[in-house]
Amino acid sequence: MEVEKSAEKSKKECRELKAEIERLKKERDAVIMAHYYQPEEIQDIADHLGDSLALARLATTLPNKVIVLCGVHFMAETAKILCPEKTVLCPDPEAGCSLADSCPAPEFEKFIKEHPGHTVISYVNTSAAVKALTDVVVTSGNAHRIVESFPKDEKIIFGPDRNLGNYINSVTGRSMVLWNGACHVHEKFSLEKILELKKEHPQALVLAHPECPRHILLVADKIGSTAVLLDFTKKSDKKEFIVATESGILHEMRKASPEKTFIAAPPADSTCACNECSFMKLNTLEKVYKSLLEMQPQVEVDEDIIEKARRPIERMLELS
Repeated sequence: MEVEKSAEKSKKECRELKAEIERLKKERDAVIMAHYYQPEEIQDIADHLGDSLALARLATTLPNKVIVLCGVHFMAETAKILCPEKTVLCPDPEAGCSLADSCPAPEFEKFIKEHPGHTVISYVNTSAAVKALTDVVVTSGNAHRIVESFPKDEKIIFGPDRNLGNYINSVTGRSMVLWNGACHVHEKFSLEKILELKKEHPQALVLAHPECPRHILLVADKIGSTAVLLDFTKKSDKKEFIVATESGILHEMRKASPEKTFIAAPPADSTCACNECSFMKLNTLEKVYKSLLEMQPQVEVDEDIIEKARRPIERMLELS
């Protein structure tokens, strides 16, 4: 009985919190943008849900004065770069990114100087300072297309994700120079456990994000960004899918196709049946509410960095 009362109280508090967030959104002229890897309750209150490319595009079109970016810090920075006149809130400033952290701007600048005459292509999962050193930014969804827009003999530096870079090299026949960075979530998937799941679910298709290592991509039936994988599951006549990317995307997949079964590919170093990004899961309803109430923490980017970083992002949007 006590457990039931506690659960009812929790549901009531959650409803009240959501109502307060809605009230503050109207009061502040705010919009909530969330990535597919966010906790389910954040995805459910978002006005706009998407991957990095979709969120970047949306940021340039929204009329609201305030953007609450529920994702990780580089995503909020990207919104600020594209909309410097707007207030961009990041509910938890500690929501970083292991991939972005693997590429410090001073070291990347040195790397560029060691390879003169190269066009610099950077994955969107980077700091504003790294974007400012870049010729064109890409996402996992458009990297192939943008790389192929350059001549075959173009000398290219690709950073920071070595797995995505290796994948693009393999499908384009190029030999881009790769920065040695990686996403800790996508690095953890266990090939052995995925193959075991495949035995248990022989009809299931394996879906993988291109940030996964090559040995995972080799067993995948479909490789693509979160948006590409989501769209694939909607259109496929298959009923079971083993998904090798951050498990947050399964929430939207299940909402879009409730009659289908989605299984999170497990990591190698845990008994957990899913693979989560601890940074993405830092945002909560309470933190979203507090950020709107206090209009903090605000994301700030130096004006000179904004000017330099905007150009490669805008070029990406043009080429996309």
